[in-house]
Amino acid sequence: MFDNFIPNITRVLGKYWALFLQGAGYTLLLSFITVFFGTVLGSFLALMRRSRFKPVSVLATAYVELIRGTPLLLQLYFFYFMLPEVLPMLNLSKFACVSIALLVNSSAYVCEIVRAGIQAVDSGQTEAARTLGLNARQTMLRIVMPQAVKNILPALGNEFVTVIKETSLASTFFVGDLMTGYSTVRGSMYLVLEPLIVVGVIYFLLTFSLSKVVASFERRLKTSD
Repeated sequence: MFDNFIPNITRVLGKYWALFLQGAGYTLLLSFITVFFGTVLGSFLALMRRSRFKPVSVLATAYVELIRGTPLLLQLYFFYFMLPEVLPMLNLSKFACVSIALLVNSSAYVCEIVRAGIQAVDSGQTEAARTLGLNARQTMLRIVMPQAVKNILPALGNEFVTVIKETSLASTFFVGDLMTGYSTVRGSMYLVLEPLIVVGVIYFLLTFSLSKVVASFERRLKTSD
């Protein structure tokens, strides 16, 4: 078995390198869509959770707790089967349904990241701004958020790393990501370990590289303080 291990990996790479490259592209695209739109929705949810209007705050809290309290795979199945039924006129693709499920999941975690970043800003800053005559909106946009961003951005980078790994669950629906490529190669070449190792190395290279970028960014933010 292990005598042909390295030759098999070479065969897999030689024959299916384009498929793995395409899978990496889909994985990164799916991750970017998830984090970008998840950040937009999560930031909105964080502001809702901080709202003084109780129904809005409760609604946002219930959303976050529901999403964080259920498995991602369950959410993927739910949106994959529900969206085409609820919105048949949009004719959503598998990729779109999976993307929506992932960004909904990510938004709940981003909400907590943003909320924690805002809460980390010294309350004295808010009090000083209000004393100077700024209203709540001006205080949030001009005083609190610029300082909170330094706490939020590194955490969002780590969320991106996490999402890259979580997209592997999307292969359940064959949307073209790395694990979908693995399933294709396994079925074609009747090999299990070799393509799995290739995919594992690609995932590691993606997440390791991004982790280093995030770490470098964090160091620059600390230096600028």
